[in-house]
Amino acid sequence: MHHANHFYGHANIMATYAGLAKPPRIWGYLQHGWNILDGFAYGTNFAPGVPKFVWSDSVRRRGHALGLRNYSVIGSVWLYLLKTHPELAVPDKRAQGTIFYPFHGWEGQHVLGDHGRIVASINEHETGPVTVCLYWNEYEKPAIRNVYKDAGFRVITHGYRGLHWRRTDAKFLVKQLKELRRHRRVASNRLSSAVLYGASLGLQPGVYGDPMVLENEHPSFGGQARIKRLWPEMDQPYVPADVAREFTDTELGVDHVAGPAEIREMFRWND
Repeated sequence: MHHANHFYGHANIMATYAGLAKPPRIWGYLQHGWNILDGFAYGTNFAPGVPKFVWSDSVRRRGHALGLRNYSVIGSVWLYLLKTHPELAVPDKRAQGTIFYPFHGWEGQHVLGDHGRIVASINEHETGPVTVCLYWNEYEKPAIRNVYKDAGFRVITHGYRGLHWRRTDAKFLVKQLKELRRHRRVASNRLSSAVLYGASLGLQPGVYGDPMVLENEHPSFGGQARIKRLWPEMDQPYVPADVAREFTDTELGVDHVAGPAEIREMFRWND
């Protein structure tokens, strides 16, 4: 199983959905986050003939344009998580305020930018209580964490996504789902998986503020300029609900969710 299949507990979620106690090896590559190119991290070495399981048909088309094949569109793992946690399908009547996700880096690339400017943008657009969710590597840096705490925001992290089969928090997305349910709005300084996840639950999404720069970002992705060019309707502090729903349903692949038996078959979990 490719190690990225474990990110955010994705393999565990799919196993639960398929009726298994723990995930066997997935025969294929599982898309782990919203992606504006072929569905996977730049430089992923695909084994010949091995399937690529992606969220949406738009990802498949872009992959085909790059000469890649063996795509299967199955929808986002997030959608399968919602099916395995029906108790969280109902909105929380006590929900209030906004959860904001600053754009984050990872072990191999850091984000370059001014978190103080993000605070200023949040104060400009939000009126209710604000929760700022940092990825673990930013959360563990007091200099970054305290910028938001000193602004009076609640500061949290959903945990560690895992890397090379180590320290994977299998409950990462469950924690994220519970936190999103506590809020009425979801926002970020970049269009991202978190914004889509929140919008899928009916939270009012927003994208605003300094988008920051990812250290040594590969030009094939086109950067923030490409995102703004392709989806300008999603680049505003208050995205209309109908616009958000159409975009989210398409990008998460709502129409492509497979049944438990189909997943077992495609992942070769019946062998």
